[in-house]
Amino acid sequence: MLEAATALVNETGLTVSLEHISLEEVIRAAGVSRSAAYRRWPYKDLFFSDLLKELARAASPGILDDSETLELVRQIVAEHSDWLATPESRNQLVLELIRQAALRDFEWVLGSKEWRTYLALHATFLSLADGELRDELQAILAHSEEAFVARIAEAWRRMADLLGLRLRPEVGATYETLASLLSTSLRGLVLMALATPDVATRRITARPFGTGESSEWSLVALAAASIAYGLLEPDPAFTLGEERLAAIRGALESVDLERVVVPLGDGPA
Repeated sequence: MLEAATALVNETGLTVSLEHISLEEVIRAAGVSRSAAYRRWPYKDLFFSDLLKELARAASPGILDDSETLELVRQIVAEHSDWLATPESRNQLVLELIRQAALRDFEWVLGSKEWRTYLALHATFLSLADGELRDELQAILAHSEEAFVARIAEAWRRMADLLGLRLRPEVGATYETLASLLSTSLRGLVLMALATPDVATRRITARPFGTGESSEWSLVALAAASIAYGLLEPDPAFTLGEERLAAIRGALESVDLERVVVPLGDGPA
């Protein structure tokens, strides 16, 4: 029944309540008898409590079909392989990856019912009275967030090492800080875009942070670049010889690309 109810929620997305989910419809979808269902959950509220916990466990924000994003990155690297040669051009490559990948991930999240369920779970959790269920949901969501932030942080760490960037010493930040800020920014823009579509469609012609030519920037890409370049800077100790240049090209073009390039805002399973 929990599987059947989760499928029903994923068809429409979770609102801040579960009132649109009919227990009788769940029983029919699960193919179980009413008597068996009510023996397990004598009250509707007991079933919905278990369902909230099931949804929270399943709705990880860190899982996205990366294949399209990875293919996009490969295309960008292939088109601009000469940008690996100098610090200035590597900077331009990083910004172009952010400019295109951030928009792609934003559009995926904006259209994802599963992601809306994940966001609604946070609102549902906040609306619960203090008690065991609230504490359990908080622990489940916190674990999911920690795993998501760790994944993004590791991806940025790898990319920074590969392309000669480092965290600015004076800001005292970590890659986990960077990951948290990027994720929070994307989610906030998604929420705004649901009510204000202009947030999704607006473009700004700009050449921020040392890009060579003016390009169209989405708000989410500009926000991601602003956060990244507020915390990162070129590493003065980074040197690039032919051997390292070949290693960079090989890593960026390999099947292990997801270990190098950050997913700026992955959606839930």
